Parts: sequence; structure tokens; C-alpha cells
Amino acid sequence: MLAAIFSLTVLGLGLGTLLGLAARFLKVEESPLVGEVEAMLPGSQCGQCGYPGCAPAAAAIAAGEAPVTICPPGGRGLAQALADRLGVSVDLSGMAEQEVRVAFVHERLCLGCTKCFKRCPTDAIVGAKDQIHAVFEDACIGCGDCAEVCPTECIEMRAPTQTPSNWVWPQPLAA
Repeated sequence: MLAAIFSLTVLGLGLGTLLGLAARFLKVEESPLVGEVEAMLPGSQCGQCGYPGCAPAAAAIAAGEAPVTICPPGGRGLAQALADRLGVSVDLSGMAEQEVRVAFVHERLCLGCTKCFKRCPTDAIVGAKDQIHAVFEDACIGCGDCAEVCPTECIEMRAPTQTPSNWVWPQPLAA
């Protein structure tokens, strides 16, 4: 019994030391610009840009393989901030400012097929097979993937419900 404990302890310490040395000496240096661009992106991992997440999109933007206007949830503000950081010029005339949208499930039309919550990147949709689904508005990023795959078209993208936690004082009208 003690021999087994001793041998597993020695094995764990030896392999841990090897992993630590490998992490130190085989480390791949990454451009700090990629980290800065990734920090500027929303981090929602929605895939609306065509990349599987914000990290690959940031790497493509930093390498110049993707335009700075690639992120729809970020809008014009993010595109301008990325252009300023990277020192490139950007034409924002063709980029429309996107309204904040969240998914809403019409319960009377929902079949409970589970196609929508399998496609949701943030797990904002809850439900089970043959049961009505619901959406957590706070978790929904408004990508619309769930509405695309819904066979009964019971999912609608609409403005989020006003609550005391997300209400914002409206801008004053220009005189």
C-alpha cells in the first residue's frame, strides 16, 4: 500500500516537472497585438463574423487577413476603435448600426424539436425534447442562429424587454 502511494507520488512529481519544463522551453510566442484586438472584441463567440470565435477573428484581424468591420455585434464603434489601434483607414458608410435584438419563442408554435438550443452558442435557450422552449434574454447575444433553424418559425428576433437593470435614459433630442 505504501509502495503504491510512494510510486504514484514520485510519478506525479516527475511528470509535473516535465510538464513545467516543457511549458517553459517549448512556449510559442504570440503577438501582443492579437491579445489587444481580442480584448477589444465583444467576446460573445457568436460566429457572425465567419470565424468559430473571437480569438481566431482577432488573429485574422491582426494579421490583416480580415477587415476591421468583420464583427456585426461590435458595430461602427468597434470598427473605428480597431482601425485606430491598427493604424488603418476604414470606410464605415456601408456598415449599418445594428439594433440590439434577442430571441423570443412564441410558445403556441413551439414543437420542442431542440434544434434551436443545439445551435445557440451561449446556451440562452432552455427546454427539452417535446417541451416548450424559453430564452434567457440576459444570455442571448442576438446572433439569430436559432431563428434560422427553427422549422415552425416560432422564434422571433425582437428588442429586449425593458427592465430596471437594462433601462437607459434616452438621449435628448437635438434642438
